[in-house]
Amino acid sequence: MPEGEKLYSWWSYRNNDWRKSNRGRRLDHILASPALGGAIRSHHIDVDLRDWKLASDHVPVLATFDV
Repeated sequence: MPEGEKLYSWWSYRNNDWRKSNRGRRLDHILASPALGGAIRSHHIDVDLRDWKLASDHVPVLATFDV
């Protein structure tokens, strides 16, 4: 991740325009054993799901590994 990049998986419901302020937290993580450390192929935080009607304040954090 580039230095200073804002990469969050949670935003408070108190802020009506969460995208504009982009003040969230990185609360959700993918944990892997050391053996899988070099096997990560891709990762993604699905931020767009936060816009869904009645969405959670958390969004999915996804990872793909070569096993």
